[in-house]
Amino acid sequence: MNRAFDWNLVRSFLAALDHGSLLGAARALGASQPTLGRHIAELETQLGTVLFERTGRGLRPTAMAEQLAVSARAMESGADQLARSISGADAEEAGSVRLSASQTVACYVLPPLLAQMRLALPGIQVELIASNAVSNLLRREADIALRMVQPDQGSLVARRIGRITLGAYAHRDYLQRRGTPRQLADLLNHDVIAGDRDEAVLRAYREFGFDVDKTAFALRTDDLIAYWQAVRAGLGIGFVGDTLAASDPQVVPVLPTLKIPPLPIWLTVHREIRSNRRIRAVYDFLARAVPKAL
Repeated sequence: MNRAFDWNLVRSFLAALDHGSLLGAARALGASQPTLGRHIAELETQLGTVLFERTGRGLRPTAMAEQLAVSARAMESGADQLARSISGADAEEAGSVRLSASQTVACYVLPPLLAQMRLALPGIQVELIASNAVSNLLRREADIALRMVQPDQGSLVARRIGRITLGAYAHRDYLQRRGTPRQLADLLNHDVIAGDRDEAVLRAYREFGFDVDKTAFALRTDDLIAYWQAVRAGLGIGFVGDTLAASDPQVVPVLPTLKIPPLPIWLTVHREIRSNRRIRAVYDFLARAVPKAL
């Protein structure tokens, strides 16, 4: 390998490894699929080895690719450290901060808080990612994340700042039409809204001894905004956050004795935030404001 090594080839390699296809890698990097294909081919030529087997379902890494990934991730970590050091040199509370949160938090909890923050920190622009996927802070997919799970990476700082309590709710029109369930077993005779790939409701049913499958639910969706709007429309009984349910007086609680474990909210950021004033300013603001909003 005589020519100068190109770091972009490693970025493309890791993206292809993580996403399992050129299309997924291209989307993650904001590049074109042909460009990613050329990068992989160039890296294979420089290394003199095949890194991926092309299959109908995407890319399958070879043993050499798995071995190379260890060194490649070390390079990625070093590059990210350098980027954080450079960005950390900013001495002003100004610039962009990329914030990731779940759909419901991003759409219903954060907007009024961000309006307040705009007044308090007018020099900061926010890039808001509304997604239920866990953003990778180590790869700078986000600067700060509000997560429902505690990260286990040692280089991240996670602070539990609150929790979302949950309950069973339905629109008044639905209850007038179908009646109000008095006990858990009554749910078997009601229209219930559940997740699709997220099988939390299905697992809860089975834990209570109800031998059912997904066909027991009137609607299944993993889109939390669609889920909430279905409850508001009177489609059936759903399980939503108490704070969110309180925003519509026509949506009322049912089965008040049903105990649903609350969801913790973790404010997560890379531990080097102390060297970046704008990220630290947003972090501190959210740490104060989110618990009050909940």
